[in-house]
Amino acid sequence: MTAAELWRHGSPEATPMWKFLQHINTKYSLRLRDYPELYKWSIDHVPEFWAEVWSFAGIKASKQFDNVVAPDAPMFPRPDFFAGARLNFAENLLFPANADVDESATAVITATEDESNLTETSWSELRDQVRRCSNALRAAGVKENSVVAGFVANHVQALVALLSAATIGAIWTGISPDNGISAVLDRLVQIRPQVLFTDNATLYNGKEWSGKSKTLEVVDELSKHGLEQVVVIKALKDVDAGLDDIRARGVKAAEFDVFLNSSPNSPLVFAQFPPSHPLYVLYSSGTTGLPKAIIHTAAGTLLQHKKEHLLHCSLNPSSRMLYYTTTSWMMHHWSVSALACGASLVVYSGSPFKPHGYSSLPRLLSSLRVTHFGTSAAYLAAFEANNIRPVTDPSLDFSSLEAIYSTASPLPPSTFHFVYSAFPAHVNLASITGGTDIISLFGAPCPLLPVRAGEIQCAGLGMAIRVVDSASPPDDPQPVVPADAPGDLVCAKPFPSQPLTFFGEGGQEKYRAAYFEHFGPGLWHHGDFVRLVDPTATGGGGGLVMLGRSDGVLKPAGVRFGSAEIYNLLARFFAGEVEDAVCVGRRRERDPDETVCLFVVMKKKQEEEGGSVVFDDGVRRRIADVVRRELSPRHVPGVIEEARGGVPKTGNGKKIEVAVKQILSGTQVRTNASVANPEALDWFREWAKKADEEALPN
Repeated sequence: MTAAELWRHGSPEATPMWKFLQHINTKYSLRLRDYPELYKWSIDHVPEFWAEVWSFAGIKASKQFDNVVAPDAPMFPRPDFFAGARLNFAENLLFPANADVDESATAVITATEDESNLTETSWSELRDQVRRCSNALRAAGVKENSVVAGFVANHVQALVALLSAATIGAIWTGISPDNGISAVLDRLVQIRPQVLFTDNATLYNGKEWSGKSKTLEVVDELSKHGLEQVVVIKALKDVDAGLDDIRARGVKAAEFDVFLNSSPNSPLVFAQFPPSHPLYVLYSSGTTGLPKAIIHTAAGTLLQHKKEHLLHCSLNPSSRMLYYTTTSWMMHHWSVSALACGASLVVYSGSPFKPHGYSSLPRLLSSLRVTHFGTSAAYLAAFEANNIRPVTDPSLDFSSLEAIYSTASPLPPSTFHFVYSAFPAHVNLASITGGTDIISLFGAPCPLLPVRAGEIQCAGLGMAIRVVDSASPPDDPQPVVPADAPGDLVCAKPFPSQPLTFFGEGGQEKYRAAYFEHFGPGLWHHGDFVRLVDPTATGGGGGLVMLGRSDGVLKPAGVRFGSAEIYNLLARFFAGEVEDAVCVGRRRERDPDETVCLFVVMKKKQEEEGGSVVFDDGVRRRIADVVRRELSPRHVPGVIEEARGGVPKTGNGKKIEVAVKQILSGTQVRTNASVANPEALDWFREWAKKADEEALPN
């Protein structure tokens, strides 16, 4: 049955997407009529499509490319796109091509819960701050391929640091201050940053939180791994920056403004690099080991983001984007690239419900004339659950609002309907999906297609997605039958924002194992469980429905992490009590969000004592407290129980997390793994049945 149509663009022919379609028709003597036909052309003509995006969207380069990519290029090893070109990512954001930007106009607005502390930064001021910061970094010894890290909230100083690193050709990585020490060090020790930007404090939920103790712990450890300079941002003026304590650890320290003012008075120089030059490190957590450090490239990130922002989102110099995100999340990187279209940004840090409850962010959208608002499905679901309808408030003006983007988890059909009663009917509500791994989107908005309840509008241009049977053998992946059945999301053709590699020794093998082990080197395995709405649509360019993760990655409220992070803490803090554990996400059809469920197997006591260590509320509480302290409150499992049937494993001892997840979520178990102890799965079936009957909290 076709889902209810909720929106259509009022003037689709006026959008950049339609103009791009007509440009392709004219140049290649085609008669493409609609988005599905344009999509099919884009995946059937990979080199031509990406060349057209480069010129149509406008990529500023000191040297143009010699060729785009071979027509028969494989997915793995990663092909080199746009060989021969030379460019700089930061230059494309600060001096956007094909966009008329007034240097005196506002580029960035920094907002927090403190409404009196709203800071506007013009394009001219942003460029000058990047000039001074990049020159100060150079003077500190930072050069191309150096690592610069930010343990920072979402504010203009973080953006300046990011763009300054990119100006030099250094690699930027961002981690939000709400992460615990273990989460920070598990990531940063791997990549050995030379310079660390950090906040002295943050304002969250109406309280000031000093960052000094966390920073000192991080510096203590990173000083053993190459850290030379710390730059402290005075996010809250009256909180100690801790500079002397940092220096006492043998590391240089300066406040942000002092650091910028110390820079040589030299021009802003954008170093030019090949398209595959490293730009960002993001982190993808798995079921074993440390979080994996993914290296993303400058041109791949830039081109994908500009394609999505210009064509799929219709951004231009009159647009203003506010994406509620932390600096750890890929949506931070995605949103700041809106500058490349000449759009302005609102960067916000703090609770989305302070200081005015549910109206806090809607007030910002109204007062700052935001055109594109991004958030999580959980945020919109909270409005629905509490029947909050900002559009009924006569003091709020949403006439500028054009789009609301929802990501991090699937948006339920009922919430689609609700949003159109809570916000203006002219808004393009788009559930979007992609991820850290591709730093962009597989499922995107589209101004040429309707919005239907519960559906992502389309697969993004150039992204040749397919849906395959999750139980297919790796050497013979099969399409789902019927064609609209749920299955694993894969991509069949290369795209520019594929990661370069994983950071560190063995990076290429980790890269292969992460994306090409499941179905072989010809299909990118993304780990999402999806179904196509209309597989008969031309080229598969119709809508899709997200059903959650198909692997062991956890995404409660959009916070993406791996079970290994939980297992590592159990090994570190509960080695004497916990023998084994399995940690999975549960999302049943009726659940608005995913719940992390941790099941532990308690250690046997010494032989003379007999029995096992007792699992009780005290153990449950201590596990939750450790996870909260070492990782973050958002990592704390919603369910912590004893696995009385043991942990299901394969014959070689690997945990079968996906089967447990499927059982708890009420879906059919589909796995190509053989189970050495099937009685463990039987126990989880009984637990899930009992949990449903008792309506355990979700």
